[in-house]
Amino acid sequence: MDNPDRIAKLFSDCKDNGRAAFVGYVCACDPDFNTSLEISRSLIDNGVDLLELGVPFSDPLADGLTNQLAAQRALESGSNQSDVFRLVEEIRKHSDVPIVFYTYYNLIFSQGIEEYVTRSREVGVDGLLTLDLPPEEATELIEASRSHGMKNVFIIAPTTPEDRIPYIVEQASGFLYYVSREGVTGERKDLAGDLSERVETIRKYTELPVVVGFGISTPSQVRSVGQVADGVVVGSALVNCISGNLPEPASIPGVIGERAAELVGGLTAG
Repeated sequence: MDNPDRIAKLFSDCKDNGRAAFVGYVCACDPDFNTSLEISRSLIDNGVDLLELGVPFSDPLADGLTNQLAAQRALESGSNQSDVFRLVEEIRKHSDVPIVFYTYYNLIFSQGIEEYVTRSREVGVDGLLTLDLPPEEATELIEASRSHGMKNVFIIAPTTPEDRIPYIVEQASGFLYYVSREGVTGERKDLAGDLSERVETIRKYTELPVVVGFGISTPSQVRSVGQVADGVVVGSALVNCISGNLPEPASIPGVIGERAAELVGGLTAG
C-alpha cells in the first residue's frame, strides 16, 4: 500500500510558511463515536494541522483529570479499539491531515504488535506516541513500525538528562514531543521559563521537528511556543469544550471548532 509521509510534508510546509504546526489533542470516541467524528472534522476545518487522538484506556497514568474523564466517557459509551480504528477510517474520508495515536503500550501489546501497527497504517494512522514505552524497551515496536512506514514519537521531559537525548532521538521518527512541564496533562497559567533553552538543547542532537505540549491553553501561549518550537500541542483546553457542553452534545463540534480557531490564531497574531 502507499505510505505517504504526511508528517514530514506537514512540517516541511509549515517551515516554508514560516510558522509552527498546530497539533490538537482529543480522546477518540469522546463522548461517543458520532460526536467524536464531528469533533475531529471541526478541529481540522478550523486549522488543526495534526490530529492527536487519544486511545481510550482504563488506566491513563500520564493524563490529568480532564483527559482521564475523557477516556472514561469514551469507554462508558461502549467504544473499543475497533471503534477507534473505524473513527480514523471515517476521518480519512474527510481529510488527509496527519493523525497520531496517543496511546499506552498495553493497548498495543495485547493485540499483537505487528497486527496493531498493520491495522493502524491500513486505516490511515501516521504515528504512535506510546506514553509508557521508553525507547530502550521499544525495539519490537520500532522494527514493526519501520517496516510499515509508521512513525514512533518519543517524549523528552524537563527531567531527561542531556546525555540521554541522543539515544532518544536516534530511535524516534516523525517528530519529538517535548513535555514542557513535569507531572500530568492539564491547562496551566504560565509557560516554563527555560522553554527556549530546552528546545535548543534537543535541536543540537537532531533535525527532527520538536513539538511542545502540556499546559498550553491560550492564543498568547500558542504564539510564544510557536516562536521557539516546530509545533504546538493543545489538549486539555480543547477537551474542556467537550466536558463543558455535555448536556448539549450537538453543540460540541461547533464550540470546539471556535476554540481551535482562536488558539490557532495565536500562530499568526501580530
